[in-house]
Amino acid sequence: MKREIPEVVGKVAAKDKKRILFVCLGNICRSPAAEGVMRHLVETRGLTDSFELDSAGLYGGHAGELPDRRMRVHAYQRGYNLTHHSRPVRMSDFDDFDLIVAMDHSNYDRLRGLAPTVEAQEKVVRMIDFVKGFPQLDCVPDPYYEGAAGFELVLDLLEDGCVNLLDNLSV
Repeated sequence: MKREIPEVVGKVAAKDKKRILFVCLGNICRSPAAEGVMRHLVETRGLTDSFELDSAGLYGGHAGELPDRRMRVHAYQRGYNLTHHSRPVRMSDFDDFDLIVAMDHSNYDRLRGLAPTVEAQEKVVRMIDFVKGFPQLDCVPDPYYEGAAGFELVLDLLEDGCVNLLDNLSV
């Protein structure tokens, strides 16, 4: 399956400050991990002033919580410190961010359904569209009910996808 980089990425790459929101269901596993991986890459490349990063969830039941302990442990073993506190997606996010990166098809469809305008819908992209090394997968799967291998797979996908996303935004 050949993945296409969404057109909106080229428009965002031209901006001085790129604002990216990562979204999953509860904002305790995938999206805070994506934010943490991307933050690490941005800092490593000396691009901190060019990016604003955040994450949110479509389910607000974990609001205020740190990421899932298992995700924090697996991420920490790779050098990522996940300190984000969960928050729900807000309607203002569609104005405040240039890209809204969904972790799976359900997140993508719900975000596009929430978008107040066609322009806001175009900001919603799939994380998997930036992943090169896992052509057999069509989303970043939720590891919540999986074992250690599920969390490791998510981090593998996010590392691959975030590098490619950053490369496309840093042209």
